[in-house]
This record gives sequence, C-alpha cells and structure tokens, in this order.
Amino acid sequence: MTEVRVRNLEEWVVHSLRARAKGKGRSLEAELREVLLAEAMRSRLEFAQRAKERLHQLNDQYGVMSDSTPFIRELRDNI
Repeated sequence: MTEVRVRNLEEWVVHSLRARAKGKGRSLEAELREVLLAEAMRSRLEFAQRAKERLHQLNDQYGVMSDSTPFIRELRDNI
C-alpha cells in the first residue's frame, strides 16, 4: 500500500472528519481511507449504473436476450 500525506487542510475540515470518525467508532485514518475509497469508487459505480440502465433500455426495446454461454461452450467443445 502507498502512504499519502495531505498538507494545509483547514482545521475545521480535520475537526469535522475526526468527529465523524469518532461517531463511527474508528480512527481518523480509517475514516479518511473510507472517504477516499468511496470517492474513487464513485465513477465506477456511476458507470455500472449507466450500463444497467442501458441494458434495461435494450431489454425493453428488443426483449431479453438469451444466454449464449451454452452455445459458445458447445462450439468450443466441438473444435
């Protein structure tokens, strides 16, 4: 894992995050890890949500597609 140092934060920011961490029964460091992880995951979750919405649109437009896995396995096994 990598260490990161953040300098020149406003005191109220640190105080707010420390209080938030205390309210959850964890250290400031653990709270900061959680905040950073959530922010890093946000774009991935947004992409997954858009993909899910698009899949629903396609299903509405064309119907639910059948699973092609058995067909692909059969083709692969016959080669």
